Amino acid sequence: MSGGLGRAQGAYDEMVFRSMVLDGSRFYSPLGLVSEGTKIDFQVEVNSYLYGTRFMSYIANRHSPEKLIEWVSRSDGSKGYYASQFRHVFGQKLEDAWQDWIKSEKEFQQKNLEAIRKYPVTPYHDISQRALGSVSRAYYDPSSQKIYAAFNYPGVVAHVGAISMRDGSVEKLLDVKGPVIYTVASLTFDPQKKIIFYTTDNNAYRDLRSLNPATHKSRTLMKDARIGDLAFDQEDGSIWGVRHFNGIATLVRVPPPYSSWNQIHSWDYGEVPYDVDVSPDGRLLSTSVAEINGKHSLQIFRTEDLLAGRVAPIAHFDFGDSLPLDFVFSPDGKYVYGSSYYTGVSDIYRYEIETGKLEALSNSETGFFRPIPLEDGKLIVFRYTGDGFVPTMIEAKPTEDLGAITFLGARIIEKYPELKKWNVGSPANVPLESMIVDKDKYGLWGNLRPESFYPVVQSYKDSVAYGYRMNFSDSLSLNRIDLTASYSPDHGLPSDERMHAQLEYRRYDWRASAAYNAADFYDLFGPTKTSRRGYVFGLGYDKLLLYDQPRKLTLSLDGKFYGNLDRLPDYQNVVATFDKLFTVRAKLRYTNLRSSLGHVDDEKGEAWQFAAENNYVNGTAIPRIWADYDWGFALPLRHTSIWLRSSGGTAFGDRLSPYANFYFGGYGNNWVDHGPEKRYREYYSFPGVALNEIGGKNYAKSVLEWNLPPVRFRRVGRPGFYLSWARPALFASGLITNMDDAIVRRTVRNAGTQVDLRFNLLSRLDMTLSGGYAVAFGNNLTKHDEAMISLKIMN
Repeated sequence: MSGGLGRAQGAYDEMVFRSMVLDGSRFYSPLGLVSEGTKIDFQVEVNSYLYGTRFMSYIANRHSPEKLIEWVSRSDGSKGYYASQFRHVFGQKLEDAWQDWIKSEKEFQQKNLEAIRKYPVTPYHDISQRALGSVSRAYYDPSSQKIYAAFNYPGVVAHVGAISMRDGSVEKLLDVKGPVIYTVASLTFDPQKKIIFYTTDNNAYRDLRSLNPATHKSRTLMKDARIGDLAFDQEDGSIWGVRHFNGIATLVRVPPPYSSWNQIHSWDYGEVPYDVDVSPDGRLLSTSVAEINGKHSLQIFRTEDLLAGRVAPIAHFDFGDSLPLDFVFSPDGKYVYGSSYYTGVSDIYRYEIETGKLEALSNSETGFFRPIPLEDGKLIVFRYTGDGFVPTMIEAKPTEDLGAITFLGARIIEKYPELKKWNVGSPANVPLESMIVDKDKYGLWGNLRPESFYPVVQSYKDSVAYGYRMNFSDSLSLNRIDLTASYSPDHGLPSDERMHAQLEYRRYDWRASAAYNAADFYDLFGPTKTSRRGYVFGLGYDKLLLYDQPRKLTLSLDGKFYGNLDRLPDYQNVVATFDKLFTVRAKLRYTNLRSSLGHVDDEKGEAWQFAAENNYVNGTAIPRIWADYDWGFALPLRHTSIWLRSSGGTAFGDRLSPYANFYFGGYGNNWVDHGPEKRYREYYSFPGVALNEIGGKNYAKSVLEWNLPPVRFRRVGRPGFYLSWARPALFASGLITNMDDAIVRRTVRNAGTQVDLRFNLLSRLDMTLSGGYAVAFGNNLTKHDEAMISLKIMN
């Protein structure tokens, strides 16, 4: 990592902690890091690497690299838990050592700040008072006095936006689908037609899109283009960029109308061009190039040479291990401006193309990035802070007075020079062919192996059952077979209902099952019961029709045959009037849900589902159809959203037949559960009344939900078990059944609340403790309110 140097010698890591000391930002404890720091910060899980690398570097520097290895190694006599092993090796609690590191880090970074301040620090004027998290390349439009860029910061879904130069306000233009950390998306701007070009699906195949900032209208230009590092050529209206495919980086040109691309030049494997720009007159193209040995250079080409197949730079500057970032042309095309960690600090540099002279233009305490040179000689840059990048203005004045910092990794190397020999060997030297023990076609039965066997406790009709479960899977876990058998010793049960057996087969697309008097562990913790008398055989198939994150469209097909049935499969309190049932069901589900950094739930978007079912019972076919539609939008308050969830359905059959009805009621959560904690969102749920109490041949239902801001907990528990957040919500529902018959029509309403507490166990397992209360309003209800408490385990 870090160009082959390792994170301990990375300039970015130094900048992060130097900025925290300068800004007086909070240093998270080990518990606070996992419960909050990796969730609400704009860098999210990257903080694990930042803090972890820094703390381990401190330990190696203070105690020796060998001691560090002893701590993280699993050897004879070592402790199983990392904190226990830390105390075993160092004779100190990890939490105490962590505080020692924070103190040492603050002293170390304070000395670096003093080294920078030996020379005049570049003054700046912030354009906006808010940090904008991750920021793409930005463009200034003088006519509107706005800066266009893509942003991604906590509380707001990633978007293309505009920063006003007048008052610093940020206008959201359009959401960015599939953002990436730090750069969000690749973006360029046509200053004549006032059109923004940007990419979506930036972690996948990258679509190229255009956006009119005046109308906020966007359209797709190329699907799965795989092109990034966009640059606009004002001379002919084309777009240049870098296309990645099979490890090869290719410079491409996209002419109007931007529906196809032309290959210009493909670099050798291991060489990657990035940060492309085109001069205002269209004659020159600049790009930074990374080589396989970790070296970087800035290269300038003539576009006419590139189009003619001549790939020879007219200017070249070798930055070595320092990264030349975001170099862009000046308005007159004589210079390129960019940033580099040349001294260990990201400062702004100017490279004169004709002379090859490189000049520094800033001496920053934290770091300046993404310069935009203006006509008056000033520069718009983005200043790094602990909350992300802030747009700011500086004067472009050459200086030779730059303060250099000390790297913690360099200090460790100086103290322990033997680390210079701790190098990872080349993977080319690994004899992979000699390590192959067998070659054969991969099949299910030959590769199916026992996975685990263990005793189980289940429940069947309020009786406890004891048994055993056996799990089998193949080596790639493509196929799984689970077999569970149990017995209920309760003599209150008929003798033919005391044995229970369940067999399940699952592949990524197919499902098959068989059961006899099915029992279930979670039935021990009612009120919802899934155990049923009788036998059942089932076959299912799932097909992913659309996968374009966050958009997904899934088709599910199921067929089941039930025998000796006494209760309806989906409704535990409804008696089966016939003991045999054959049902087939098709379900089409679409989701397009989005959320911002730091979220605990979906914050905007839509989801719909359409289901068709045919129940064949006693020689009669009884079709049913129903559909759900959810739509939500984010409110200005962080992580707050409003949702409208609607559902409706109808059955074709005799209203007196239970197979031709839908049934509603209750929260549906068990005291200990494994299903969705927000069960009140399901179409069959209706908190405040009894389970399955309200029935009808047809229905219409709507739920209005207000998700309130979550409360984060920084220091409740220990790293092995802690409380992460609380999520409150309010909801109100309306339900009408038998809409076509006034005599049996029923109308009920409810209002309720639910609070979910998220716990984390052993860093891997989430548990959710939920509590809720709802009141129902309507005639002839057996109950009018309901309290719910549920613990969802092993998420």
